Amino acid sequence: MGDNGRTTCRPTGSPPPMPRLAHFALIMCLLAVAAAVVSFVNGSWLGIVWVLLAGITSNMWWYYRRKAQADA
Repeated sequence: MGDNGRTTCRPTGSPPPMPRLAHFALIMCLLAVAAAVVSFVNGSWLGIVWVLLAGITSNMWWYYRRKAQADA
């Protein structure tokens, strides 16, 4: 009853790997921050949209990372 056939290859104490969606969200967040910086340096107010996008993608990264840790 206690053995469900799962085996783990990770040593104890190591964090679980992030899922693919978390990686994509992190990359998008970094790109949105870079776009916001470039936009503001050029004097465009369009950077506000990039800041908002960075906030959304950072929340997505946090959510998927925490979900992966809870599943592990």
